[in-house]
Amino acid sequence: MGVDTSTIRTVRVTRYVTPLREGGSLPALAEADDGFLYALKFRGAGQGSKALIAELLGGEIARALGFRVPEIVFAQLDEAFGRTEPDEEIQDLLQASTGLNLALHYLSGAITFDPVVTTLDPALASRIVWLDCLLTNVDRTAKNTNMLMWHKELWLIDHGASLYFHHTWDNSHEQAVRSFTQVNNHVLLPWASQLREADAELRPKLTASVIQRIVQLVPDEWLANHDVQSPEEAREVYRRFITMRAAASENFVNEAQDARKRVI
Repeated sequence: MGVDTSTIRTVRVTRYVTPLREGGSLPALAEADDGFLYALKFRGAGQGSKALIAELLGGEIARALGFRVPEIVFAQLDEAFGRTEPDEEIQDLLQASTGLNLALHYLSGAITFDPVVTTLDPALASRIVWLDCLLTNVDRTAKNTNMLMWHKELWLIDHGASLYFHHTWDNSHEQAVRSFTQVNNHVLLPWASQLREADAELRPKLTASVIQRIVQLVPDEWLANHDVQSPEEAREVYRRFITMRAAASENFVNEAQDARKRVI
């Protein structure tokens, strides 16, 4: 079965502008052939294509559930692109990332969400906590909120640390129904007083057809090194994991509610 990329545009990277922040993943601000700037995530960095898969699946699931997420695009990086880059580390990264990468539309002027400055509605806070429990997203903490305020609206970014089961690829069925103990570090947990309501609202939206459509977006070349027989088999593991996790949402909702009682 071919990959349906009808909802994801492909752009060609034309200019590396600047690194966005220090760290293992080394994302960059880059310009593409459509004239827009993007936060570019490289397949040659950190956790490689698995981080891109988590970013794609996590971001598009969030979008399907009604959250604001910058447009996600596939970003084609030509082999010759890194040859003129003077920084040796960046040149190595670019050369290791030839081919299809992933990028998010750059929200120029956006500021990092600060819970001290901006108070979120409990319903929205609860929905975001629910989402991150579903995705097993360990990276929405006070230290690194991975949320932006842009034109007075909240946007979610950086889901590359989600779906961490795929780094070992073992016991995916068991991991799918586990609670999410890392929720106790979630930056929004103290405000997430409506987790049951969030569960009742969001779980029905994550239908089998929605999950299938999103999983089919993952390109074959990102799945080539998975410990399974084929890209289609790998997609099926992701589809089953997300489906089972949503069906067992009571487990992570209970864990989140218990964790919230301990922090307030």
